[in-house]
Formats: sequence, C-alpha cells, structure tokens
Amino acid sequence: MSVKKSPEELKNMFEKYAAKEGDPDQLSKEELKLLIQTEFPSLLKGPSTLDDLFQELDKNGDGEVSFEEFQVLVKKISQ
Repeated sequence: MSVKKSPEELKNMFEKYAAKEGDPDQLSKEELKLLIQTEFPSLLKGPSTLDDLFQELDKNGDGEVSFEEFQVLVKKISQ
C-alpha cells in the first residue's frame, strides 16, 4: 500500500481526526481507529491489530498518538 500524500495533507488529516475529542494535538485510540478505517481501510485486519498498532505507535506510553508518532505509521505503510 502506498500513501501518496504531502506532509501538509498528512498533517491536515491528523488534525481532522485529533480534533474530534480531547487533545487536538493527539489521537486517542478511537480517533486513530476512525482515521485508519476511513483513510487506510486495508490496514486493519482484525480487532487485535489496532491494539498492537496503537501500542507500537504510542512510544511514550501516554495513551495517545502524537503527530510525530503517527508519522512512524505513515512511513511504515508507504514503503
């Protein structure tokens, strides 16, 4: 799967979903799930996949995914 989006498009996508609840600069697990289901539907294969992905992305363990942490996902799926 390739992600053909500019850094600005990715930032706008991130902010659109992050603004849905809580901190507008962080994605909660639900926001991340919604973003992936909508923008990258082939990425989720099963319910445990999201939990694994969230844990992998949430490097600092704060229960949310920052834009920097989100960029790790984008790099991973665009290879």
